[in-house]
Amino acid sequence: MGMSAALLEELKKILPGDQVSINPTVLDQHSKDESYHTPHFPDVVVFPKNEEDVSRIMKFASEREIPVTPFGVGSSLEGHVIPYHGGISLDFQLMNQILEVRPEDFLVRIQPGVTRTQLNKELKKYGLFFPVDPGADATIGGMAATNASGTTSVRYGVMRDQVRDLKVVLADGSIIHTGSMTVKSSSGYSLSGLFVGSEGTLGAFVELTLRVYGIPEAITAARAVFPSIETAVSAVADIMSAGIQMARIELVDARSVQQVNLYNNTDFPVKPTLFMEFHGSEAGMRYDVEFAEKLAFDNQCEEFLFETDSKARNRLWEVRHNLAYAFVHKSPGKKMMVTDVVVPMSELGGAVHDARKAIDEIGLDGAVLGHVGDGNYHTIVMIDPNNKEELEKAKKLNAHLVDYAHSRGGSCTGEHGVGVGKAIYQQKEHGEALNVMKLIKNVLDPKGILNPGKIFMD
Repeated sequence: MGMSAALLEELKKILPGDQVSINPTVLDQHSKDESYHTPHFPDVVVFPKNEEDVSRIMKFASEREIPVTPFGVGSSLEGHVIPYHGGISLDFQLMNQILEVRPEDFLVRIQPGVTRTQLNKELKKYGLFFPVDPGADATIGGMAATNASGTTSVRYGVMRDQVRDLKVVLADGSIIHTGSMTVKSSSGYSLSGLFVGSEGTLGAFVELTLRVYGIPEAITAARAVFPSIETAVSAVADIMSAGIQMARIELVDARSVQQVNLYNNTDFPVKPTLFMEFHGSEAGMRYDVEFAEKLAFDNQCEEFLFETDSKARNRLWEVRHNLAYAFVHKSPGKKMMVTDVVVPMSELGGAVHDARKAIDEIGLDGAVLGHVGDGNYHTIVMIDPNNKEELEKAKKLNAHLVDYAHSRGGSCTGEHGVGVGKAIYQQKEHGEALNVMKLIKNVLDPKGILNPGKIFMD
């Protein structure tokens, strides 16, 4: 049962009228993310402007046991922001201020609604950048909530590695800090590490202090074409073993290249391809690129191209950057399902080969790609969510990939998070540790109002 008119009127007394919406279009926008998961409308969408607004909303919701689901830009892929229990969708788009840049400390302090592109545009003025790149122009708050990573994690790490401090509003409306601005601390439990990746189930982030980096002196991108997935993955292993300082190393299969050629009217070789990016000094990077090229050709590489000019680098990365859009725009009426598992590096070759085989055997059209420098790989398949046969095939594929990853010591999600899509696998992956997680959840959110139905099976 939805919120009553009387409760909605009470909520409007807490926030100005323009920060509370029950407009059907707004409700629809907050009923879904970019995944194939079934949409569900919230009862109301609220737009806080500061931490005091968030605290008041939480106190209101806690006292009345109303569910609250945080919302960034809706770019998540496992249903994290879908409010399956109705209630309040807490949209942070008005909390998008960059509060402080501290160049000497390589730190920035921001509100959760700041997007990745917005942040890097501001940091560039100081010769700095924020490295985590999940592909979408997501909010930083959402990226922290899912412990996002992406193409640069092989060099710079994931979101959990960048967060120094969080200001969090808990379920009862109280506000806490989880860390500090220091490089390290041995004081108490690592609460920042706990809250990063909690997907809005333990609290709502209202401020983040992040580690940032100096813009590299030089950047070179490279594209290497291989006759098979196995030879491409073998080249990755050799390059990583050689200690070459890679910033990104990505794999796309032949089907991926074919789709991008169709979308962009390009003529890239329709074969498994590695995309690499090197960051460093001019002299050191020349050596790294030459060494990587040699190792690639030692693994049957058929073509190796590299570029230093920024526009040329972007063209070189076209296949990888445009892949998801290439499938979406060429598949009208269908939704994209992106799987996400991670295995130890030694298991990667077999895992990617298995994924390609599984797609073909199940009878779906899809591609394999991955951040192969850290063992994280994905498949993209386009499905009609109203077609039960296609949906069952997609679920079967996802289950197969998760089972394969678990059997090799991997995880059901490397970066997309659990949401609703991976909740079914949590008991198998974590065992008794899942009960500890539930205890933490119950202590911090005893009424179960924070993003209910996510991470844990209801």
